[in-house]
Amino acid sequence: QVQLVESGGGLVQPGGSLRVSCAASGISFSAYAMSWFRQAPGKQRELVATITTDGSTNLADSVKGRFTISRDNAKNTVLLQMNSLKPEDTAVYYCRAVHRVTFRLYWGQGTQVTVSS
Repeated sequence: QVQLVESGGGLVQPGGSLRVSCAASGISFSAYAMSWFRQAPGKQRELVATITTDGSTNLADSVKGRFTISRDNAKNTVLLQMNSLKPEDTAVYYCRAVHRVTFRLYWGQGTQVTVSS
């Protein structure tokens, strides 16, 4: 059974930092590109960051210079380090895995990140 389990969300003040994690099980993790998406209330889900199987990364313009995505294939984990958080970063953050050959994809259940004073 495939599972993507996000954790690490919470409440943080503007300017603060938070790290969210996604732990994968039931897949050959190293064969999957991993991404973080977010969805704010009343808005569409948007792509935040992606890390490919070879470690290349891509970040949305809105988070460049503030967020970092990384992966640990030994731990089947992908991390999103979020610094200099803004209220507009408030959203549910979702992890997604996409196989590099078959493009089969899986989603996590999401973790809430709230940036507020």
